[in-house]
Amino acid sequence: MIQANDLTKRYEDGHLALDRLNLNIHPGQVYCLLGANGAGKTTTINLFFNFIEPTSGTATLNGVDCTREPREAKKFAAYVSENVMLYGNFTARQNLDFFTRLAGRRDLKKEDYRLVMRQVGLPEGAFEHRVKTFSKGMRQKLGIAIAILKQAPALLLDEPTSGLDPKAASEFVALLMKLRSEEKAILMSTHDVFRAKEIADVVGIMKEGSLIMERTRKELEHEDLEKLYLKYMEVS
Repeated sequence: MIQANDLTKRYEDGHLALDRLNLNIHPGQVYCLLGANGAGKTTTINLFFNFIEPTSGTATLNGVDCTREPREAKKFAAYVSENVMLYGNFTARQNLDFFTRLAGRRDLKKEDYRLVMRQVGLPEGAFEHRVKTFSKGMRQKLGIAIAILKQAPALLLDEPTSGLDPKAASEFVALLMKLRSEEKAILMSTHDVFRAKEIADVVGIMKEGSLIMERTRKELEHEDLEKLYLKYMEVS
């Protein structure tokens, strides 16, 4: 579903942001990318959405090349960033309506929006409140609600738990686990080692644009992921 084949990005100044990355994320699988700032995590997600173009290699969503057919590829994925960009003066319902229409869905009614807000754990009273009054956790949940309504089989999340309090982060992870049970393919970049071990089916560690480690949940059962991460970060 989410594939990278020798995906590489070198900028005009010579900086190698991503070096021959290979990923293969299946439906019903959560893949967590760990790494410091500048490791290549956000670059990877940007390449899947054609926000930037690769120097070489390919990124594909459901078999569609994200560079050659970006509009078609985007139909298969939804994106949630660290800071979900919403219209603060719009209510939650208005944001849902605007962004789902932008994604091509015009068959939804108020009750559909209410149902998805309940699904992501937003209180009923938030439905007609302006989003500028929302906490970061509530905005993240609304971003996920928009992604759900798009009905895309893949989710790409860039640091979605950054800045969330422990309760909001726990609720967010529980929501991702539910989406995994619905056979969504999920790629999540994160600094949060604890959350990665909690939810990931596969964990990858990136450093200076390279994927330097990849382990499955089973392989990590008897590992201390935090110590493992620090060990790889110390390797020159």
